[in-house]
Amino acid sequence: MTRADQISQFLIKTGWDKAAQTPMAGDASTRRYVRLTLGDRSAILMDVDPRHAGPIGPFITIAKALRAEGLSAPRIYAVDDPAGLAVIEDLGDALYAKVITEDPSREAPLYTAAIDALWHLHGAKPKLDLPRATPDQLAAMLDPFFTDYPPHSGQAIENKTQTAIAQTMLDLLRRYCDDQSVVILRDFHAENLLWLPDRSGVARVGLLDFQDALWGHPVYDIISLTQDARRDVSGGIEQDMLAHYATLSGRDLSDLARSAAILGVQRNLRILGIFARLAQQRGKPGYLALIPRVLGYLQQGLSHPDLVHLAEHLRPLLKGNKI
Repeated sequence: MTRADQISQFLIKTGWDKAAQTPMAGDASTRRYVRLTLGDRSAILMDVDPRHAGPIGPFITIAKALRAEGLSAPRIYAVDDPAGLAVIEDLGDALYAKVITEDPSREAPLYTAAIDALWHLHGAKPKLDLPRATPDQLAAMLDPFFTDYPPHSGQAIENKTQTAIAQTMLDLLRRYCDDQSVVILRDFHAENLLWLPDRSGVARVGLLDFQDALWGHPVYDIISLTQDARRDVSGGIEQDMLAHYATLSGRDLSDLARSAAILGVQRNLRILGIFARLAQQRGKPGYLALIPRVLGYLQQGLSHPDLVHLAEHLRPLLKGNKI
């Protein structure tokens, strides 16, 4: 049976076979989304072909858990787990990135609402059996930087330098970021958040793309939000959001800022490798245009005094915006 036949049968079973279908913009993943419109009703067909994109189950499980805590993940209307197909709630088109582009004055209030939603999630601690973002796991996640970015830049990283970077990062993570106390959604940024003004409180923030969630450090998603590889975030937003989270949580702001610097460097090194891979192996050269912004975040993180030794290894590689 072809994939088209699987989808057709699923839509017949769920009563959406007569709906108009409008493909939605894709992202770096192999998942596919189609808006279904039937009269005055709409929904989203989520197509996660298990041959290419892994199981759909984690998204379904996490969505239900988030909704149970009062957060606005999509409702699940129907699912065929083995086929990797689901019909889910259509949360609309008011992506943070779009709303802020249309009215830049809304950036700070929308980001503040996103931090409020994160704090709510952190306090809720949903019963989810997820992997843990331990220091060792986070350090291992640097592999795309070492394997995929050098071919893009045209200059290899010596083995001793790679070892020094990995060990220094691991030491920093173990010393300052060994915290797996909250659920981190990982792709928590302006193109995965929707503004839902008709709802109230933390439910005004619509959540997408959380199937890779882990138990991890509270700062991780704040950095995902404020060090956005896809858009320029206004100066001072990161500091303001860290300060807002410090007020909500009672955590020390300087400790949060240090963790943000370390996790920001970890995350952005990984992103460099992933963007290079998408360009080279998946035929998506548009991601190369985002690399200078990511390099800027790296330079910012490496300026923290507790990252001086890591900066000694990395800064020579980042001169001239290339390795």
